[in-house]
Amino acid sequence: MRLIDTHTHLDFDDFDADRQAVLTHCQQLGVERVVVLGVYQRNLQRVWDLALSEPQVYAALGLHPIYLDEHLPEHLQDLRDRLAAVAGHPKLAAVGEIGLDYYVESLDRERQQTVFDSQLQMAADFNLPALLHVRRSHADTIATLKRFKLKRGGIVHAFAGSREEAKAYIKLGFKLGLGGAATWPQALRMHRVIAELPLDSVVLETDSPDMAPAMYPGQRNSPEHLPDICTALSDLMNISAERLAHASTLNAKEVFGWQ
Repeated sequence: MRLIDTHTHLDFDDFDADRQAVLTHCQQLGVERVVVLGVYQRNLQRVWDLALSEPQVYAALGLHPIYLDEHLPEHLQDLRDRLAAVAGHPKLAAVGEIGLDYYVESLDRERQQTVFDSQLQMAADFNLPALLHVRRSHADTIATLKRFKLKRGGIVHAFAGSREEAKAYIKLGFKLGLGGAATWPQALRMHRVIAELPLDSVVLETDSPDMAPAMYPGQRNSPEHLPDICTALSDLMNISAERLAHASTLNAKEVFGWQ
């Protein structure tokens, strides 16, 4: 199988001891490309440097809503400046990880929206896809995306919404990211939704080092787990793992504009 991990945090210190070994093993397993996402201003350079130093790594730059209290107005300007400086570079994959998180009640929703809007505008201005974090905020996220109408769409990371929400995102040009959480046996509603998703709407991800799949409970998640995630999800979709791998890889290449 040839696979693309569309959502990782391989720059996190969880991988400092064996990052190169993980990437080498990924190549052996058929995980040919991995996208690493920024989450706050202090890791944007690290993400970019990792993408430049590793042939199979690509960078997305963005400010994650979970770290809202850390983001300063000048960080948004710094992000715009970084995107402008590397616009068109083949290692720049997207703007992300950005979005709205209503699960954490202490995060100011109005300020989240302001930061989200600013970054979606950057995705529009630099003609990049957006990689979205959406927790308990589908209605507001969909309404926001309808305002911006991004030409290149993007990916809804760790999609766990309803059939109707899936249809809304797909109509807006977004793919749905499926990973470890979708393999958990307790995720019964998600299993029902996944079984009905159009194959051309799905991309695969790990969210490493978080959200380990059911077959690796309590362990550090890794892009190395993507083949097993693919196999588990293909069973839910009642198709072969090879077919899901092929479709998700084509879909990811479409999102990122890769040949």
